[in-house]
Amino acid sequence: MESIFYLFPGFRWQDALDILLNTYILFRLYVLFRGTNVFRGLVAITVLWGGGQAAHSLGLIVTNWAMQGVIAVAALIVIIVFRNEIAGVLQTKNLKSFLWGIPQYQFHTPLDIISQSVRELARKKIGALIVLPLKQGMDSVVQGGTLLEGKLSQQLLKNVFWPGSPMHDGAAIIQGEQIICAGAILPLSKNDDLPSFFGTRHRAAAGLTQSTDALVIVVSEERGEITVFKEGSYHRVPDASALKKLLAAHAGDDSSPRRVMKQTVELALVALICLAGVTGLWASFSKGMETLAEHEVPIEFINPDQKMEIVSSSASSIKLLISGARPLIKSTNPEQIEVKLDLSGARVGENTLDIVAKNILLPPGIRLKKIVPPKLSVTLDALVEKELFVQPHWVGSLPDNLVMNEARPLPEKVLVTGGGLALKGITTVFTEAISLDQLIVSGALTAKLVPDPPSIKFNNGSRVRIQYSLQEKKAAGRAP
Repeated sequence: MESIFYLFPGFRWQDALDILLNTYILFRLYVLFRGTNVFRGLVAITVLWGGGQAAHSLGLIVTNWAMQGVIAVAALIVIIVFRNEIAGVLQTKNLKSFLWGIPQYQFHTPLDIISQSVRELARKKIGALIVLPLKQGMDSVVQGGTLLEGKLSQQLLKNVFWPGSPMHDGAAIIQGEQIICAGAILPLSKNDDLPSFFGTRHRAAAGLTQSTDALVIVVSEERGEITVFKEGSYHRVPDASALKKLLAAHAGDDSSPRRVMKQTVELALVALICLAGVTGLWASFSKGMETLAEHEVPIEFINPDQKMEIVSSSASSIKLLISGARPLIKSTNPEQIEVKLDLSGARVGENTLDIVAKNILLPPGIRLKKIVPPKLSVTLDALVEKELFVQPHWVGSLPDNLVMNEARPLPEKVLVTGGGLALKGITTVFTEAISLDQLIVSGALTAKLVPDPPSIKFNNGSRVRIQYSLQEKKAAGRAP
């Protein structure tokens, strides 16, 4: 995993999920459409796309443009021409088989039971239509039918095609040791080269084998003949022994464990190819869509000494040049970016701090390109306590007939905490502005202290009481 992050800086867990999800989708498309004409069409489109990418890399503008047009037309043709196969896969009967089921080959198929049952049906001239799928699923071409999923036996197979059975006119589909369904309807062949004496069963068998890799056994109820259809061609089978040989060739000569292992290796190899392809596509898109952006982000100072305060800083924010995929860059705002400077090692006075990548927290997938400014000057001051005299801040004027005899703040001094440099030379702290215009009698009022400089803090609250005394002016004496 570390090597992946080294090769692809900014690799996120979302990217890993994106790659795995699309890899699984591509793998499921292979499983569902393998062996079909749709799959061959998709392979052709993939080859054309690879050719277009090669032409683009070589700077062949016209060829690349032509490839894009051909790919668009080919995709449209595949959708239109093979819409029935696509619809059949999308309308699969079982959600499990659609999402994660793996179609099995003809493993563990009891060929003796099938051959003996077919011989008995032919001897009694009972019509039969038996389908043995191979790699390709039947959901895209087979319609209807009754789900059985019963263990294959001569009795069950003969009962399915007994003339009194409601399923005897349809096809029975055998997968491994089970009769999956019976009474299924197969697509009829439109081939005019078939013999005229072939009935509906024969044409249905020919139609299915022309579009799938299944083997279909037909028993004629008029003549009692056995005919085997595969890949659009047919062979008459004289006896059960010959039929068993054809079935063995269809199912494969390898033993079942080897066939299972072969399919497992095939699917594992396909999964790895899908993973490599999607990863390469992701890398191509992520590199091709990379863009730059600049953000101005405020600085947050962390771990300061509780006995010191920040007096000044050469900057309150910095500019960051970042890069990443265009959708990520467009969705990134300054609130998602953090710049934190550690003051745990700072001392009283001026400190020069380097701003490096470890001080900056970026969203996943975003890379840092440049920091402006790369250094910051921060001045710290040690906190001290000091007593300051309280001075009321009078504004306005008293009525003409009044004078103020006395104004005394309670308390007369307040204890403040602030930077030693900031408090140096300061002996008095003033209250907020108090208007004299409204004062007509002696009394008391409450006023708020104003911190100057703003960094100082009042230890016992920021409000004081002002007691004041007013007196009327004495009339001026006349000259004798």
